[in-house]
Amino acid sequence: MSFSDPLADMLTTIRNGQQARLATVRTPASKLRANVLAVLKNEGYIKDYSEETQGAKKKIKIELKYFEGKPAIQVIRKVSTPGRRAYSQIGKLKNFYNGLGISVLSTSKGVMTDRDAKTANIGGEVLCSVF
Repeated sequence: MSFSDPLADMLTTIRNGQQARLATVRTPASKLRANVLAVLKNEGYIKDYSEETQGAKKKIKIELKYFEGKPAIQVIRKVSTPGRRAYSQIGKLKNFYNGLGISVLSTSKGVMTDRDAKTANIGGEVLCSVF
């Protein structure tokens, strides 16, 4: 039995693209991926993303961001996996890199950062952490 974790595949694509110093990478499109990318764009970790159609399949084109030749994303880590979902109450949510990084949560109000979730006072599934 094999598992597929589309969000982890996208995060790995971003990580590998930045190691190879690529300007853009492409990944299959989904609503969850687009919502996570919207959070990363708002926080300044990527330049932009756009949806494009290649034949019958939709892809998301991600424009990676660099500062002085170094990737804007130093660490990107998947927290919740298909075999072990990681849910957190807002009071028990830990800071990532002492508050310098962000955690991306899937809540009942949508996908948002840990800071936005604390403001809204709601917890949820911790998808990934970025610094």
